[in-house]
Amino acid sequence: MSSYDDSRPDAAGQDQEAGSPARVGTVVWGLTVVALAALIIISRLGIVALNGTYVLIGLMIGAGAALIVGGLVSASRRDNKPTTGKS
Repeated sequence: MSSYDDSRPDAAGQDQEAGSPARVGTVVWGLTVVALAALIIISRLGIVALNGTYVLIGLMIGAGAALIVGGLVSASRRDNKPTTGKS
């Protein structure tokens, strides 16, 4: 019999089987980089002529809005969990 039990929580008190959800910032910045790469490829192929300044401004506005909305959604989910009364 092994002394290691997979069902026990790890040292941080978290269940090992439950994966942590992706962070909003990681997803948003990943999508921003992919979108920028796609726009560069489209521009280099000559399909569409893009103004780099406008593209960057649009990406930053979109990424900022997505970070704000994602943070608000994450905070609202976190507030719905029952409290234990401990601070």
